[in-house]
Amino acid sequence: MKELNFKSIAQMHEYFGEAEPENPLFSILHSINSDAETQVCENTPEPVKICNQFYSISLKNIIEGEILYGRTKYDCDKGSMLFMAPDQSMIMKGIVISKESWHIAFQKDYLNGYDLFNKIKKYNFFNYNANEALHLSPKEEKIMMTVFENIHLEYHNNQDEFSKEIIISHLETLLKYADRFYKRQFLNRQSINKALYTRFKEVLNDYFASNKFESEGIPTVEWLSTQLGVSHRYMSDTIKAETGKTAVDQINLYLIEEAKNLLLNPNASISETAYKLGFEYPQYFSRLFKKKTGMSPKAYIESSLLN
Repeated sequence: MKELNFKSIAQMHEYFGEAEPENPLFSILHSINSDAETQVCENTPEPVKICNQFYSISLKNIIEGEILYGRTKYDCDKGSMLFMAPDQSMIMKGIVISKESWHIAFQKDYLNGYDLFNKIKKYNFFNYNANEALHLSPKEEKIMMTVFENIHLEYHNNQDEFSKEIIISHLETLLKYADRFYKRQFLNRQSINKALYTRFKEVLNDYFASNKFESEGIPTVEWLSTQLGVSHRYMSDTIKAETGKTAVDQINLYLIEEAKNLLLNPNASISETAYKLGFEYPQYFSRLFKKKTGMSPKAYIESSLLN
């Protein structure tokens, strides 16, 4: 597999035959081919793995080909946005995109001294995988293209003391819209959300049935997301959209429900129950149980005997 690791924005520009960026820490590319309906981004039979050492935001229509993450394929014939954080990677194969596309790249240092430096860490979609792209409605795509155009105009304007502040302001607007549209996407994909949550519970059930809680400990969110073929942030956001609780919350609730059953076994002790559920120290189990149920494991056993 061919691998492309772009350490700088200038290196990426050079590879794709673009002019050197006006700012080494920030660039925006607007690709349009008026003589053809589509243009080929990477039309090779072998997949290409791309990794950037900077933030990347793309707006494009995928007409043909595949973007792969593990065994999951992403393709979409509507406006789609891909967000990549530094050191993330995606695999592309035979991609054909629409005649018009936008691409923004910026180094983390470009945000130094601005509120967005810290705010950007809260946008989970930068840690989603390629198959978890943002799919835009025509109205949403028009809004996003307007923001891209505003950034493009300012970037190619005569640079002055206000330029960077204006660009970052537009960039922050773009990210706020992306956050809104992602939340809309979660709400509109309820059947997909339900399917993912069902698979999530099935993985936990299989893990418990195989006594892996006791032998390997409580599964992490990262491990569970790998079993489902999605990023851990996307999994948590999807489960939260479906249930109102994060993946960590759901794991804890699962542990408590199993604990209630185990604690009522005649020969079970609180310590044995804790170890069976993957807790290294029984006191951690007791603390979580009381937090979620309002009573200690001992009090729960006693109240159950009375009823």
